[in-house]
Amino acid sequence: MTHTGNEIIIILIWGFAATAALSGVMFAAQRLGYSRLSLPFLIGTLFSGERSSANAAGLLVYLLGGWLFSFVYYFVFASIGRTGWWLGALLGAAHGFVLLVMLLPLLPHLHPRMASEYEGPGGRRTLQPPGFLALNYGYRTPLTTILAHAIYGAILGAQLAVT
Repeated sequence: MTHTGNEIIIILIWGFAATAALSGVMFAAQRLGYSRLSLPFLIGTLFSGERSSANAAGLLVYLLGGWLFSFVYYFVFASIGRTGWWLGALLGAAHGFVLLVMLLPLLPHLHPRMASEYEGPGGRRTLQPPGFLALNYGYRTPLTTILAHAIYGAILGAQLAVT
C-alpha cells in the first residue's frame, strides 16, 4: 500500500476513535443531566420526524461527519506542519466554540422541525431551538460541548503525524 493509502487508513481509524470519544462524552453529559444536546438526534430529525429513525439516521450521518472532520484536522495539521495533543485540543475547542456560537444558533432557520427563538412550536416545528451557546439545552452544555470537541482534537493531534 502506498504512503498516502496508509495515511488515509490511519486518519479513518483515529477519526473513528476520536468521534467515539466525543460521542461518549456528549452521551455521558446527557445521561448525567449536564446537557440535553444530542447532535445525532438534531441531525437525524432533518431527515425524519420519527424519534427512533431520527436517532439511527442521525448517528450514521454524525459518524460520517466525524470521519470527514478528521481529514479537515489532518489538513490543518499538515498546513501548519505540526501536531500534538495540545494543538489538537486547541483546534477541537475552537471547533466546539464555532459550533456553539455560529452553527447551532442558525439551526432554527434551516431545520424543518425546529421552532425559532421568535415563534414557538407549531405544526411540524416542535423541537426546541438551541439558542446562543446552546444554553436552551442546559447551562453546562457549552462546557461539555467544548470539552468533548477538545478531546476529539487531542486524540487526532496526538495520533496523526504529518510529514
